[in-house]
Amino acid sequence: MSYCVNCGVELDASSRECPLCNTPVINPRELNSQAWKDVAGQKGAAAPFPEEKGQVETVKRKDFGILLSIVILASAVTCGVLNLFAFQESAWSLAVIGACGLLWVIMIPVVIYTKLSAYLALLLDGIAVAVYLYMLTFLVDSAGWFWGLGLPITLLVTAVAEALTLCIRRLPRSFLTVALYLFTGLALLCVGLEILIDYYLQESISLGWSAVVLTVCVILDIALITMLSRRRLRNEVRRRLHF
Repeated sequence: MSYCVNCGVELDASSRECPLCNTPVINPRELNSQAWKDVAGQKGAAAPFPEEKGQVETVKRKDFGILLSIVILASAVTCGVLNLFAFQESAWSLAVIGACGLLWVIMIPVVIYTKLSAYLALLLDGIAVAVYLYMLTFLVDSAGWFWGLGLPITLLVTAVAEALTLCIRRLPRSFLTVALYLFTGLALLCVGLEILIDYYLQESISLGWSAVVLTVCVILDIALITMLSRRRLRNEVRRRLHF
């Protein structure tokens, strides 16, 4: 049962137009059929829906990067001006400005310059983090934590990230080998972190929680190396894990 879209009168199943107001009866499935074109031609009416599909212009990544850069710059400048003229109790705006700069550096290889080398991008991220931590030293009484702990940890994380990237991009790459690289990098990172923290706090080195992580990672690495060295075992693991 159908009704006229104009006056609401009930229509017969075979009606081609409304008997009351002569509005054409349109079946959406027949809009492109020859019968509808004939009816529309006789009535001098156009199709109620456009036959060509429109397409919205996509936003270019460069334009999106410019927009984000302007927003980040405006946020940093606004906080700096407020800190300079309104809220002058402390240099709190340095934390916001540093965070904006760090966010912009991280955003470079994503939306601004996608052809940037992965190694250079990681190096810039490490430098941006170090600069941000140094800016935070102006908000506290001492900068010893930066030189003794903040900067060394930043260098350690950057070095491990660079080494992992080098292994993944230059060495044989598969699910098992990437897992091997990740577990090895995790072990080195945890051991390095505990050494730096203990030396800064106690001026002595004693492995504790990182030794547990190191033991687990070594066991997993041995298992992965065994699977990689045995072809039939490697193929069986791949078949069962579907990779």
